[in-house]
Amino acid sequence: MRENENMQRLQSQRCYLYGPFADTILMLRPFMKSPARFSAVFVLLFLLFGAFVCTRLLNSRIPADTSAEEPIITTRTSQKHPREIPLNCTAYDLARTCPSNYPTSTTITSHTEQDPDRPLPPTCPEYFRWIHEDLRPWAHTGITRDMIQRAKRTANFKLVIVNGKAYVEKYQKSFQTRDVFTMWGILQLLRRYPGQVPDLELMFDCVDWPVISSNDYSGPNATAPPPLFRYCGDDNSLDIVFPDWSFWGWAEINIMPWEVLLKDLEEGNKRRRWIDRAPYAYWKGNPSVAATRQDLLKCNVSDQQDWNARVYAQDWLRESSEGYKQSDLASQCVDRYKIYIEGSAWSVSDKYILACDSVTLIVKPRYYDFFTRSLMPVHHYWPIKDDDKCRSIKFAVDWGNSHKQKAQAIGKAASKLIQEELKMDYVYDYMFHLLNEYAKLLQFKPTIPRKAIELCSEAMACQAQGTEKKFMMESMVKGPAVSNPCTMPPPYGPASLFAVLRRNANSIKQVETWEKKYWENQSKQS
Repeated sequence: MRENENMQRLQSQRCYLYGPFADTILMLRPFMKSPARFSAVFVLLFLLFGAFVCTRLLNSRIPADTSAEEPIITTRTSQKHPREIPLNCTAYDLARTCPSNYPTSTTITSHTEQDPDRPLPPTCPEYFRWIHEDLRPWAHTGITRDMIQRAKRTANFKLVIVNGKAYVEKYQKSFQTRDVFTMWGILQLLRRYPGQVPDLELMFDCVDWPVISSNDYSGPNATAPPPLFRYCGDDNSLDIVFPDWSFWGWAEINIMPWEVLLKDLEEGNKRRRWIDRAPYAYWKGNPSVAATRQDLLKCNVSDQQDWNARVYAQDWLRESSEGYKQSDLASQCVDRYKIYIEGSAWSVSDKYILACDSVTLIVKPRYYDFFTRSLMPVHHYWPIKDDDKCRSIKFAVDWGNSHKQKAQAIGKAASKLIQEELKMDYVYDYMFHLLNEYAKLLQFKPTIPRKAIELCSEAMACQAQGTEKKFMMESMVKGPAVSNPCTMPPPYGPASLFAVLRRNANSIKQVETWEKKYWENQSKQS
């Protein structure tokens, strides 16, 4: 039975680029059962090592190890980090053990002791407030080791952090290198904030769809759910949402690390003004992973009908053999409108398309990831019906082409959010705050499992090859951050959460009203 489940999960996880997006799910998220609790303001942290006084690190990557024994991996930056910690592959190859001299603690000082003129850290983006909601199921019970062990059933690995070092107990290999780059991302968090990530234990599942059903843990006699980390969630699940592996690179389809790609997308946007772009809705992806995608193919232009959509099936085997020449994301910001539609579940493609300045047309989704719950319909994207896709897409494009300034503003608002609120600084800060809040709930002292292995950047990057190694070197954090993480916003109160849900629902209803009138007028004219 377990073997069949695993095979089914692997078959449904064929790699695809364009697809699911999770954001309108926000409006459907059930009203929380207990009032939101207020979190304490984080104590300001500052990292002091020796006599160095450092400047702020923003969006930088470490170059390849320059030892004679290691090949030099060329990256796009040569900027020197003030406290750079080089990757010592020579020492690792000799000892096969992780370095013992990496900093695992830092001196905590107050803001006044640091520099009275230094500005306070910014407040984290709005989507950080969902951390409190994702952890709410354990707010009153806390988290025991037994709860964590119950999440092992589907987990790919168990992560343990003790004294600033990471240890991993692996259970089953993930699809492609999802687990590898997820663990790599966590190691970079530890390099960025050494000693500031508390001791913890957690289970991580790298499969797309959530598995902790809220129905199984509701009612007066219900037990607390097992905490399980993954990349997405939905209204009917309690899985804890975490940034996905592709932020550090998707080696199998040659998608670069987010820090590099984000700059390329910003440049790609400048190549063609919105008004000069093709006035159609574009989608390209793997339609075989879901019936809803196959249904979308019916919206393509034909001799009989033009729904204002240009839809293409992606052949990843062919792309791989031809060097991904047709998959350069920075070259695909050439249409006024781009379509999101879910596949077997959630997809990483949301951030790539939202960054394009195009009006994002989102076919009503089921799933959300960690940042999409802050998106607002008609402000950041245009909602599309899932049961009447073609007519809904045609109306959206006709509306946008008739209201060009408003349409451009929607596309620009989305790309601005991605550029400013989803840069890697905030991705790391989200991970930092999520893990800190999670660790506060643990009712036991984390310990290193007997079968766990110590994980460090050397253990992963020094043995990696090809594209995997290139992406690791490009996404490596050069050294400890010289600024504190952003300040967590407070949790939603019942009234503020309800206001968010109601605002989004009303915006979508407004679009549906406009669309209904549009088709009524079309019928009268025909």
